[in-house]
Amino acid sequence: MISMLVKKLIGNHCYLSPISLNHAELWAEWMNDLEVTIPLGDEAYTIITVENQRDLISEMIKNNVHVFSICDIETDTVIGRSMLLGVDLVNRTARFGIAIGNKEFWNKGYGQEATKLTLDYGFNLLNLHSIMLGTFSFNERAIKCYKNAGFKEIGRRRQARIIGDKKFDVVFMDILAEEFESSEVLKVLQEQEEN
Repeated sequence: MISMLVKKLIGNHCYLSPISLNHAELWAEWMNDLEVTIPLGDEAYTIITVENQRDLISEMIKNNVHVFSICDIETDTVIGRSMLLGVDLVNRTARFGIAIGNKEFWNKGYGQEATKLTLDYGFNLLNLHSIMLGTFSFNERAIKCYKNAGFKEIGRRRQARIIGDKKFDVVFMDILAEEFESSEVLKVLQEQEEN
């Protein structure tokens, strides 16, 4: 079965595409790789199978959850996923999450660009006001990425993540709509207005 990738939001290096059941095997592979999942959280100590990932993706599609596959723009390779969870359209808030599962694409700017594309979607298409996230204090690469995308640290839950005999803080960060500069959505709108 061939997966059809649809370009929802397009950056310079990657684009966001709606998730597909065809990606369940990739998700299972990534979520069983401790290098990928220890920085994410619960996935590191959860039993992950292709079947439960297929069920998860199916539920997400059925419930219109705002989850995207992150795809390399040159090769159409699916390299990760990004998401807005707990979307509250009354208070205009959501939680952000991202995983670059394909390690060949680590440290090359894909995470930061996918983060900005997802924020663009959240702020300019869902009209959210505030998007927050949580990460772990040892995940310095992610914290740097989030700061570069515009997130600010808003607090910590001390020693809330325990791995073996090591304790780490959970770092909470957020970004407000007025702190974010659209890179793609408003450009498309401007092009529409000019035509």
